[in-house]
Amino acid sequence: MIVFVHGVPETHVIWNKLRANLNAPSIALSMPGFGCPRPPGFAATKDEYVDWLVGELERIDEPIDLVGHDWGAGLTYRVATAYGDRLRSWTADIANIMHPDYVWHDFARIWQTPVDGEAFFAAQRKLSPRERGARFEMLGVPPEDAEAMAAASDDVMDACILDLYRSATPNVFAHWGSSFKPTLAPGMVLCPSEDPFDNESKSRNIASMLGARHQIIDGLGHWWPMQGPERCANIVDGFIESIS
Repeated sequence: MIVFVHGVPETHVIWNKLRANLNAPSIALSMPGFGCPRPPGFAATKDEYVDWLVGELERIDEPIDLVGHDWGAGLTYRVATAYGDRLRSWTADIANIMHPDYVWHDFARIWQTPVDGEAFFAAQRKLSPRERGARFEMLGVPPEDAEAMAAASDDVMDACILDLYRSATPNVFAHWGSSFKPTLAPGMVLCPSEDPFDNESKSRNIASMLGARHQIIDGLGHWWPMQGPERCANIVDGFIESIS
């Protein structure tokens, strides 16, 4: 079973196009607070999201091929390195965020700063979904998906994003790096060539550290599941079939 985990600021629907082109059965999980309720008492830290994901995987009674994007990739790296016996394989992008020298991007630094992060999302809430969608288009989200993606965000998602990013300073490696070694399950690191949030050199370094394959996706950007669903489904299918 292929299990997909989305990132920020997204919901599970980012996988719909890709999943429609897969050969294997799959499910797409919804991170708590992202298009679904935030459970009472859920702190929305990176470690609580890992605990949530491990719990979801334990409910699946068959071999799991975990695929993560953006923060879903961050959770995937953590599960693969610290809970690898749960997986048959794993695939994830933006490996650079796991690098020991990683410096968070400009948006993340705003979200990690008290008052500034809240002000950022308050300003976003004053825009219509169409206006926010236009900004997503500028970052590479396909036009037919951008407005729907913007409309899915709400105050609950905003608060979860702030809590998640503030739990990951100065970077993720500072918290999870001690477990970074070749994983029990075979893995593949995806590196879209046009992703402004990725870095190929750091991505390759992390792939090597984890004993994983490194796959460049030419011509696609950060939202590769929506930008090239058929091609990316072939990549995911091909990797899983190669290790099955």
